[in-house]
Parts: sequence; C-alpha cells; structure tokens
Amino acid sequence: MIVAALAAGLAASAALADLSGRARVIDGDTLEIRGVTVRLLGIDAPEADQTCARAGDRDWPCGRWVTQELRAYLSGRTVTCAEEGQDRYGRVLGRCRVGDADLSATLAVSGLAWVNPRYELTYQPQEKAAALAGRGLWAMQSVPPWEYRATEAAALAARPPQEAPRTGCVIKGNISSGGRIYHVPGQEHYDRTRIDTARGERWFCSAAEARAAGWRPARR
Repeated sequence: MIVAALAAGLAASAALADLSGRARVIDGDTLEIRGVTVRLLGIDAPEADQTCARAGDRDWPCGRWVTQELRAYLSGRTVTCAEEGQDRYGRVLGRCRVGDADLSATLAVSGLAWVNPRYELTYQPQEKAAALAGRGLWAMQSVPPWEYRATEAAALAARPPQEAPRTGCVIKGNISSGGRIYHVPGQEHYDRTRIDTARGERWFCSAAEARAAGWRPARR
C-alpha cells in the first residue's frame, strides 16, 4: 500500500512543472504522460521481470507488483513533472508530484523503490523510514535493481546470442505481460530477449511486418 501522507513535505514547486496529465505506468519508476516517457528522479524500482522472496512464497514477482501498486495509486489522478534533463535512452528525467506529494518520495517511503547511493540521496530519509517499518520490499528478501541488472548482464554475457532463423530477419517479436512487443537491434532489452516459437513468439524481417501482425514497438 502506498503511503502518500508522509511524502507531502517534499512537494515540487508548481512553477517548475512543464508536463502535466494522466500517467500511463510503464514500470515502477517510469511513466508516460501525453506521449512523453518520464523516468522518476532519485529512485530505482525493481525491474519488471524481477522477483523477490516472501515467507512461504519463492520467486514472487515483486517487479510486477510494484508496477501494479503504482498504477493503482495513479489511477484517475493528475501527475505533474518538472523536467531535469534526459537519460541515455532519451527519457525525460522528471521530478514529479501528485497533488502536494513528491511521487519519488511517496514510492520510497512506501517501500516500493530504493535510493541508488551512486546518484542523488534526496530520498534517503524516506527509504530509511520504510526500512525501519518493514514496508513493501523491506518486508521480503530482495536485491536492489542495480545489483539485479548487473547479475542479469553477467548471465547474458555468458550466454551465446540467439541467432535469427533467416538472414536479415532480426526483429524479435516477444510476448509478455505487456502484450505483443517487438524489439529491434540496439534497443535496451533486445539482447536479453529470447524468442520461444512454442509460445507464439516469432522473428520479423521489418518493423512494418511486425506491426501488421499485431505487435507494437518496444518503448526502449
């Protein structure tokens, strides 16, 4: 459950806001507002496919759970973001709020995201409060997403690349909880995406072919 009241003290200034509207939740720290992808500043939420361990429940999908919690919290609400640059994927880096509450602070104090010590430490007090109260991810066995990504990257590097069955047909049509999505070479999740034709996944020779078959492009 998201704890909004404790985060109100870190509200962003309305004068700085340059993007406002209803948000589509992509994952636990990424939104889309009016067609613009916004990466929330100051926090790092579990990856969408990341799992954690709860008592009596192994490999629990905590990444998907955090996304669902954020989606429920933002349902019907207006999100306002102040842009503070872009990341290497072209996403807007945003300091966002819902009403008077700083959204990153809200997620940290609810135990739904970590503060990466390599970057800014703005929300460490909220993270500490969640840890002491055993809220959210702090109530289970979990690893910060940057450690999870490093482990996944190492495993990927040790695994031989999956080759397309036909020359030039290298677009990967993947089926996930987000639907039918295609990945082109160079995108963030292309290398880690494995095609399983037994599940209905497939390779495409062009983006137009993928769209015509009902797949949509990956956002990053």
